[in-house]
Amino acid sequence: MRASVTITRDLLLIGGGHAHAIVLKMWGMQPLPGVRLTLVNPDPAAPYTGMLPGLVAGHYQRDALEIDLVRLARFAGARLVLDRVIGLDLARGHAQLNGRPDIAFDLVSIDIGIGSGIAGIDKGKAWPAKPLGAFADAWEAFVLDVVAGTKAPSVAVIGGGLGGVELAMAMAHRLGGACPDRHAIKITLVEAQQDLLATSAPALRKAMRSGLAELGVKVLTGSAVAAIAGPRLYLASGDALEAEFIATVAGARPAAWLGQTGLDLHRGFISVDQTLRSLSHETVFAVGDTAHMQANPRPKAGVFAVRQGPILYHNLRAALSGGRLKPFRPQSDYLKLASLGGQKAVAEKWGLSVSGAGLWRLKDQIDQRFMAMLSALPAMAAPEMTHGLVALEVRALEAAQPLCGGCGSKVGPEALASALADLAPPRRSDVLTGRGDDAAVLAWGTSDRQVFSCDHFRAFSLDPFVMAQITANHALGDIWAMGGEPQAALASIILPPMTKAKQSSTVAEIVAGFEACLRAAGADLVGGHTSLGAELTLGLSVTGLMQGRRPLGLGGARPGDVLVLTKPVGVGTVMAAEMQGLAKGRWVAASLQQMLVSSRQASRLLRDHAHAMTDITGFGLAGHVQGLLSAAQLSATLDLNQIGWTEGAIDLARAGIHSSIFPETSRLANALQASASVRADPRFDLLFDPQTAGGLIAAVPAEALEALSKAFADHGLGLWVIGILANELSHSPTLTVTA
Repeated sequence: MRASVTITRDLLLIGGGHAHAIVLKMWGMQPLPGVRLTLVNPDPAAPYTGMLPGLVAGHYQRDALEIDLVRLARFAGARLVLDRVIGLDLARGHAQLNGRPDIAFDLVSIDIGIGSGIAGIDKGKAWPAKPLGAFADAWEAFVLDVVAGTKAPSVAVIGGGLGGVELAMAMAHRLGGACPDRHAIKITLVEAQQDLLATSAPALRKAMRSGLAELGVKVLTGSAVAAIAGPRLYLASGDALEAEFIATVAGARPAAWLGQTGLDLHRGFISVDQTLRSLSHETVFAVGDTAHMQANPRPKAGVFAVRQGPILYHNLRAALSGGRLKPFRPQSDYLKLASLGGQKAVAEKWGLSVSGAGLWRLKDQIDQRFMAMLSALPAMAAPEMTHGLVALEVRALEAAQPLCGGCGSKVGPEALASALADLAPPRRSDVLTGRGDDAAVLAWGTSDRQVFSCDHFRAFSLDPFVMAQITANHALGDIWAMGGEPQAALASIILPPMTKAKQSSTVAEIVAGFEACLRAAGADLVGGHTSLGAELTLGLSVTGLMQGRRPLGLGGARPGDVLVLTKPVGVGTVMAAEMQGLAKGRWVAASLQQMLVSSRQASRLLRDHAHAMTDITGFGLAGHVQGLLSAAQLSATLDLNQIGWTEGAIDLARAGIHSSIFPETSRLANALQASASVRADPRFDLLFDPQTAGGLIAAVPAEALEALSKAFADHGLGLWVIGILANELSHSPTLTVTA
């Protein structure tokens, strides 16, 4: 998040295709100072399509062919926006997104691939092979149904190009191992043209047809699809075909929104010159299947995208720095390696073809080498050490784990308690809370109350819009924990060095993020202050109202109450791992989504039942439960098996990954009652994990659990019953942890 050079240019990469993945890797090795790099992609990972048949056939697991864009973006110092571009305003230099405000750019590159499907056919009845995620999930579910005997092993693949033929053979191989009755397997390949692989060399067509026959795949050529209804595919001839799973690899369809951009297009694809730059707009580059190379037309094939990557990297840097662009010269022919279902492959070049197991191993080696290039990232560069004579402890602090963002960047509980120890108690009668509280309850009128709170932290994401939403959610936590309704907010924004134009666009994104969360909570953003600093830091001061309602607090818990939790625990560990390039992209995406979930509805459901409530923030689950116990003079037992855990957090804790504040928060462990085996459990460490925009913990009577569980389920919210309070008061409250 630290910016040492003023940001003057915005480079936007749309799509996580192969060429853009290579650009991210190369950018991380040698970035261009002054450029803010942004990648927009709907998913945290992008599939390597060359390994798709191997996934379908069961040779690979899903992780093996997913390019982790979160790790690549972190390595490149780029912000990753998990959304879908739906349009470009090239006159203003804005990309229009599906679920958030526009993103401004000075230069844009587009690598979004192509879709598959047949115009006029209901996509809901068939599974396009692209995008991979939904297709892979549907295929795995179908295979499980076949194994369970709940669906017949009948499949139709629409499209007789190389991809469709490979897919049909992969499906036949997989079902052959999943279905005990091989004669029951029915795989049909449907092609509208009179021959398969119409643009391929005769030798390759012959080898692929032989592979289809060997696996028992039925081939229907000259058979256009007219309609799909349920498990039935209707052909233009009037014939019908039964199939429990229908896949489509037909057609190379460009994104529809490209047609509304004003770009020079060729059959819907962006026409580019030899430098990969748009023929009509010099601020636009395009690569991969998205591009049509006007001077050297080539078929849609991943090999060209991979080789375009280094040239694109050079040309983007040159365009942003006033340098000279290089031409991309595609090869006239290339080695084609296609899998034959099992661990055999066919190779073709210059019209010659050969097949065998050795060629599958060669294909596997090439694919694995490409994936290793994008996943085996060099270690992050350590911060530059201070030279010369320094004060005591400086070297140790410089060598320590980099400071986390969010609640991981907070001051530890001991330092905070010490600083607040001598704070004078409130002197005003309308200030109802005591010293040291992180939220003030103010009296106004005879029965109404106002809550006042503030919070801020250094950013852990380079996406200002998402950071603003998370910051707002977090700052409102105290109001929701007291059972109040948010009222108003003032913002505090510290930007890293950037030009005035970049300041305006960045603040606009932040304000939009604040407003998106605050308005949904029923509050208004009134204004605030901005300044420039070393890194992005966001904060909010917020007020909330409790009209005619007693504020909930820590001290109201009663003997025998049960403790309930409204969100999983572990986001601090996941985000700490993400900073080090050690977290899987899907874990990071899940953590970000978890932090974006508002606690508004959970608070409303709990406040009429809860005797005490608090939100989980920097001190972790154990620290906040301990605060509740101390206030009520009660002991409690927590069960690790009943707590919800953020995806990936347990694996990371087991690997020894913790937030930078963990050494401070985990000191509470000595005061907890737990067996040696429980303390050795990685989930025990997660009890001290700082939570940004964490959930609520409430002490509720046991008889309210049934109604609360139903209400939370009705609203699509999680509720975990994690522990129980003792049946009697205690002069020395203790927290016992079991598993």
